[in-house]
Amino acid sequence: MGSASSTLTQYDIEDVQEHCNHLFSQQEIVSLYQRFCQLDRTAKGFISADEFLSVPEFAVNPLSQRLLKMVDGLNFKDFVIFLSAFNPKASMLQKIELIFKVYDSDYNGKVTFNDIMEEVLIKVMQEAGYSKDSSLLVDDFVKILDHPGLKMEVEVPVD
Repeated sequence: MGSASSTLTQYDIEDVQEHCNHLFSQQEIVSLYQRFCQLDRTAKGFISADEFLSVPEFAVNPLSQRLLKMVDGLNFKDFVIFLSAFNPKASMLQKIELIFKVYDSDYNGKVTFNDIMEEVLIKVMQEAGYSKDSSLLVDDFVKILDHPGLKMEVEVPVD
């Protein structure tokens, strides 16, 4: 699974579906696999940062440099798990945890004020009572961002 010359077995599809909490149908997983193989130009079974940058929507994303650290070297299963946070059926917790990982630049399980550079999030933290010296755990991040007005939906073309 993962190189352009291989095909997905029913077992592979069900395995990936289970790992992404059934957020994608089997047909969507097959379509994502075809897209993955298109991006995996070297047919090594993983996608490099340069290959991700070939997707125009990804390249112009203001968070693309932070996201590149998360996606560089993803195999197909991890690629689908990553994309599952953008699925409209994903829970708010899954979406917030992805945002947390984006800002946890040193992967220590904490987001410090220095990790978060965007003004909007700085303002949100201050309004929630956190200072510039605060370190946030994922539970704190959920508390700040888990409200009905927050929308995290991205269309991921699967054809």
